[in-house]
Amino acid sequence: MENIEKPEIEIAQLRRLIEVIKKRYDYDFSNYAMSSFRRRVQRFIELFRMENMEELIRKLELDKHFFKTFLSEITVNVTEMFRDPSFWVELRDEIVPSILMNKKEFRVWHAGCSSGEEILSMAILLDEMDVLDQVEIVATDIDYSILAKAQEATYNLRNMEDVNRKNYQRFLGKRSLEHYYTVQDGKAVMDKRLLRNVQFVEHNLVNGEKIGVFDLILCRNVMIYFNQTLQNEVLKLFHASLPRYGYLAIGSKESLIWCEYANKFIVVNNNEKIYKKIRD
Repeated sequence: MENIEKPEIEIAQLRRLIEVIKKRYDYDFSNYAMSSFRRRVQRFIELFRMENMEELIRKLELDKHFFKTFLSEITVNVTEMFRDPSFWVELRDEIVPSILMNKKEFRVWHAGCSSGEEILSMAILLDEMDVLDQVEIVATDIDYSILAKAQEATYNLRNMEDVNRKNYQRFLGKRSLEHYYTVQDGKAVMDKRLLRNVQFVEHNLVNGEKIGVFDLILCRNVMIYFNQTLQNEVLKLFHASLPRYGYLAIGSKESLIWCEYANKFIVVNNNEKIYKKIRD
């Protein structure tokens, strides 16, 4: 029997879906980039072999556990340790030493931390600089289940031995990546000591709630899925969450140029998309 391709989801159907989710669960997807959101919803419908959008909407209205599954599938991004190694070199060689010139202890916010590879990259970097115990890390994500995975810190061994190891080597780490994990049941289990100063918090960037003041905020490859209105709101939140001369790092395909807060930051490293707040 031939596979019949399902018709493309209409914008009106997406708006109905967004309306139902907002009303039932208070999650607002209205300012997500519609093309990306539509692709993810289409993939979800195919993955769960649903007939159409109406079936999806009905199930979301009735089943909050199903909504958690939906949320995980829609929001999870593929990530890796020491992604863009040159970025992590810049943090180690320039940004962290610059912060430490003025503060013995400091705070880092990983916004949209996903499954935790970026948090562990930061922890390893700080450990190799012998300052891990001087840094408080707050890791947030919209999805509670992905936060649980980040806390578990257990990963596919093949990824660890291939992509993550290569990134770490390009970062020119002091040790070997194997130093930081053990192999159990075919999985790479990271050394929990690395997470001793990490606090995991469920947080929705869309709501714009401030959770504290941080000397360094990382939100890499998250805002690319938001439209410009929401990106601007998120950057407003980050500005409010940084002290003057605090640092913000965003994804390689993201920019502050068009943002109304752009004149409150200076570019520290354009290639690595690292900025410093200079105005309140």
